[in-house]
Amino acid sequence: MRHYLKKLDKRILIGLGVVGAGVFYLKVLAPTFHIHIPCPFKHVTGFDCPGCGMTRLTLSLLEGDVYQAFRYNSLLFVLIPFFILYYTLLSKGKKKSSDYVLYGMLVMTIVFGVLRNTPMFSFLAPTTI
Repeated sequence: MRHYLKKLDKRILIGLGVVGAGVFYLKVLAPTFHIHIPCPFKHVTGFDCPGCGMTRLTLSLLEGDVYQAFRYNSLLFVLIPFFILYYTLLSKGKKKSSDYVLYGMLVMTIVFGVLRNTPMFSFLAPTTI
């Protein structure tokens, strides 16, 4: 049991470190030095990838603006409950069921990426700054 707690503590510390580094980048480095993460997919194809708008979404969430965060990339809000379900099933040893959820999330991500680049579903594209 003790070994498990040490391993859990290490994962929590690493996660907090990654989150802290991300917040430092988004709130200090990016605005000060105008360093932004370009999307290679959009640069090459001209289309929005399923992750386009995630940096702006994160900044909006840090400022407490959930509505604008949703407008930047609604996919994250749809995937969070499925990710929780996936992790719960995986932790209970239900590998086959968790795999179905994982494949479902992959399909949702691909469909979202295609739809947000069609005129009929242009409301899924990230809003402009």
